[in-house]
Amino acid sequence: MTAQGQDNNQIWVSAEAITNFSHAILRAAGADEATATTTTDAMMHASLHGVDSHGFRLLPHYQAVMRGGRVNPRPNLKFTKTRAGTGMLDADDAHGARALYAAADHAADLAREAGIGAVGVMNSSHYGAAGAYTMALAKRGMGGMVFGNSDSLVRLHDGAERFHGTNPISIAFPTAGNPWLLDMATSSVPYNRVQLYASLGVTLPEDVASDAAGVNTTDPNKAEMLAPLGGEFGFKGAALGGVAEIFSAVFTGMKISPDLDAMVGGDMTRPRGVGGFVIAIDPEAFLTGPMFIAGMEHYLTKLRTSTPRTGARVMAPGDREWDVAALRAQKGIPLDPVTQASFAELTKTTGLSL
Repeated sequence: MTAQGQDNNQIWVSAEAITNFSHAILRAAGADEATATTTTDAMMHASLHGVDSHGFRLLPHYQAVMRGGRVNPRPNLKFTKTRAGTGMLDADDAHGARALYAAADHAADLAREAGIGAVGVMNSSHYGAAGAYTMALAKRGMGGMVFGNSDSLVRLHDGAERFHGTNPISIAFPTAGNPWLLDMATSSVPYNRVQLYASLGVTLPEDVASDAAGVNTTDPNKAEMLAPLGGEFGFKGAALGGVAEIFSAVFTGMKISPDLDAMVGGDMTRPRGVGGFVIAIDPEAFLTGPMFIAGMEHYLTKLRTSTPRTGARVMAPGDREWDVAALRAQKGIPLDPVTQASFAELTKTTGLSL
C-alpha cells in the first residue's frame, strides 16, 4: 500500500488507485459490474467530499455482506410505475448505492414527464452518503430529495434508549457551477464518525453522543447512542428523524429503525429490508431552466457576500465539500488507521493489492 503523504496517522492514496482496488474487491466478492461501479461511486463521493465516515472505510463491510448473502451482489431490480409521477423500486436486496442511483434515474424520468417524480425503494441496504444521489439528480438539472433510515442508534429528545437511526436527509439543487447541496444526518453526528474518531483518537464534541444511561459523553469509546440534532433543542432533530423514517420506511412498507437488524454484526446471511425514498423536481415545470439557474445564482451571490463575523466565511450548503474535493483531487483520499488495517487484511484474503 503506497502512501502519497501522511498526517495524523492517516495515509493518502490516489483516487484512481482506490477506485480500482474497490472495484476489484467487490467484483471478487461476487458483485456484478453495475453493483461494483455504483457502490464504488458512492464511496468515492463520500471520501472525495470529506464525508470519510461513509467513504472507503466501509469497503471491508460491504464486501463482507456481499460474500455473506445479506446483500445481493447480482440483484434484479424491478421498477413499477404506479401513477404519472410515482413509482416503486424493488431492489431485490441490492446494495443501497445500486438501488438509490437507479431510483434517482427513475425519479428524474418521471419528473421530466410529470414535473415531480417520487420513487419509493423496497428491499435495499445501507447506501452511504445520501448526497451522492441528490448530486446525481442535480447533474441532470433536477432538484432532488433523498430520505433514509437505519438501525436504532439515536435516542429521542430526553430519551435514554436507542430509537431512530441516523436517518439522513439530502436535498440538492442545480446551479451554474457546483450544486447547492445539503446532506445531513438527523442525529448530531453519524455513528460512523464516532467510529472514525475512535480510530483516530479524537475526542467527540459536546452533546453529540451518550453513554448507556443516556448521559452525554465526549469519549468515542464510551458512546452507546447518539443524541438527536439540536442539543438543548433536540426535539427538532428527533422530529426530522421521524420525517426520514416516515418517507423511507412507512411509505415503502419497510422496517422502521427499531425493527432493523444492526448494520454491523448479526446474521450476515439475512437481508435487512431497508427502504428509501427519492424525489426529483424538474425546474422547467415551474419556469424556464435558465430562469431557475439565474435565480439560484442571484441567491447564492447574495448569500456568499453577506457580512461574515470576524475571521469567518459565509458558505452555502456544499461549499465546504467543494473545497475538500478540490484538495483531495490533488492530494488523494485519506485512510485512517483502522481502515489501513482492514485493507491490509483484504489484500491477504483476496490477493488483490492497493
